[in-house]
Amino acid sequence: MSITRNRIEILSQLGQEMSLMATKLTDPSYSADPILGPLIAQTTAKNGWFTPDQIAYCLRHWGELLQPHHLAEWVGDIDFAEITQTTVLIIAAGNIPLVGFHDILVTYLSGHQCVIKPATNDQVLTPYFVQRIAELDPKSASRLIITRELVGSFDAVIATGSDNSARYFDHYFGKKPNLIRRNRFSCAVLTGSETQEQLALLGDDIFRYFGLGCRSVAALWVPEGYDFSSFFAGIYSWSEVINHHKYANNYDYNKAVYMMSNIPLWDNGFLLLKSDSRVGGSPIGTLNYQTYSSIDEVNQSLLLQKDQIQCVVGPSVLPNALDFGQTQRPLLHDYADGIDPIKFVLSLY
Repeated sequence: MSITRNRIEILSQLGQEMSLMATKLTDPSYSADPILGPLIAQTTAKNGWFTPDQIAYCLRHWGELLQPHHLAEWVGDIDFAEITQTTVLIIAAGNIPLVGFHDILVTYLSGHQCVIKPATNDQVLTPYFVQRIAELDPKSASRLIITRELVGSFDAVIATGSDNSARYFDHYFGKKPNLIRRNRFSCAVLTGSETQEQLALLGDDIFRYFGLGCRSVAALWVPEGYDFSSFFAGIYSWSEVINHHKYANNYDYNKAVYMMSNIPLWDNGFLLLKSDSRVGGSPIGTLNYQTYSSIDEVNQSLLLQKDQIQCVVGPSVLPNALDFGQTQRPLLHDYADGIDPIKFVLSLY
């Protein structure tokens, strides 16, 4: 069996475990499970944004991705090395569950040594699944290393963070081969003809992971004179989000700031809509919006801001627009910033 095929089988086994965990999390008795119970308890204690529901969604999606046919289609006829002497340092973000896992998979497949520094608010979930890969593939265990500090030698870097941290990464790692990701935001373009089902799906694009991901819709484009009552009705299925204490605290704080500043708002009790021409940067519990008179106007603006935008949800007349409800369901070849990490790790051979 080839190295590539063997590693695909390892990852497909991991995918089956993830799917089973996601199913168990739908039953409140999961806490009695000797593995899943402590894992989720420790994860949520470290990071209140990583709720069991959000973790289950994440694991379910990875379980769907890590199926043999998806993995085989993704890697194609690439013949990965059994092992190399190249060490890749992965600095992962921690804004949503397993946000850096794709980079870990790519480096694992490549045969390179993989040193992973999880974010401070993701010290449980990512290390657990890295350990599971090592247990499923003992030959690779020695090259899958979790580190808490930026120490030791390395040959290349994959780092994800904010624009501020990216400047630090550029300075610190600029002399080594690197793949550095910065802030990205996603937006949705409405025409006024959306069905309630589509708007409900848009709610998933907005509220999944509490809007903390780069694929989370953070801004709306709406036609001039748009009636927001239809939009609010469509996303009402997400109204329970306000019962999450961290989300509610952010919502209340931002609402108070806007009101003290006399900023006009649309408010449905769990989401604030604020007129703002910026594509991204909307705080938790807030969605920026702007109006348009023609789709051409939207296209031109999106083109000017393409380096800031991760996903666009909307009508098919928009280039590369996603269907409603798909932003948090990226495929294996939907690469952050549009940069192929497989090509990057192969360039290190």
